[in-house]
Amino acid sequence: MPAYFVTGTDTDAGKTLITSGLLALARRRELSTLGLKPVASGSESTAEGPRNPDALALQAQSHPPVPYATVNPHAFLPAIAPHLAAREAGVSVTLETLAASVRGGLNLGRELTLVEGAGGWRVPLNDHEDLAGLAMALSLPVILVVGLRLGCISHARLTCDAIAADRLHLAGWVGCLVDPAFAADEAPYRDNLATLARTLDAPCLGVVPHLPAGDPRTLAASAADHLELPDGD
Repeated sequence: MPAYFVTGTDTDAGKTLITSGLLALARRRELSTLGLKPVASGSESTAEGPRNPDALALQAQSHPPVPYATVNPHAFLPAIAPHLAAREAGVSVTLETLAASVRGGLNLGRELTLVEGAGGWRVPLNDHEDLAGLAMALSLPVILVVGLRLGCISHARLTCDAIAADRLHLAGWVGCLVDPAFAADEAPYRDNLATLARTLDAPCLGVVPHLPAGDPRTLAASAADHLELPDGD
């Protein structure tokens, strides 16, 4: 029952698109799936409580279906760093509480479970802990989403160094074109991808082009067309 922690080179690197795309690909192969977003900021107020669009996208790709609270136990309204959003809400979020909720999801025994982080690898969870500690506490292999834009090579290599320093296994990386201008000149774009492939010590699980805005299910299906599941899935 493989499970992975999905992180990104930065905020808006495409983590949710890639996570939902990998789950959609697993569903095509008739695997049971679960997407978890343990903590999320930038949520919307609803009659049922805060609902985060990224978490909803993962919930839509979780099969058999699960309640929203299973996917996203901590949703905060302001679109700011999670530790600041939690502080503003007067809530204490710790690695211990997050790990307990994720273990509950892992115990469901899905054939593929993806745990999506927030922001980049070193995003703070509170004054003393980083969200990366969740992957460490659960010994989860990591999938890195590289937001393809100017500066992505350094960001990707630094993130890989941090993952290795935390003694976690990088199971693969995915390129996600977040800035269409970055691919405007095809030759340098291909050279950048080749540099990433040469310098990142993990297999490339795909490169997703810039996709037009649309329904999250449609976007996940489109992303899945460009992805491969990590070894063992």
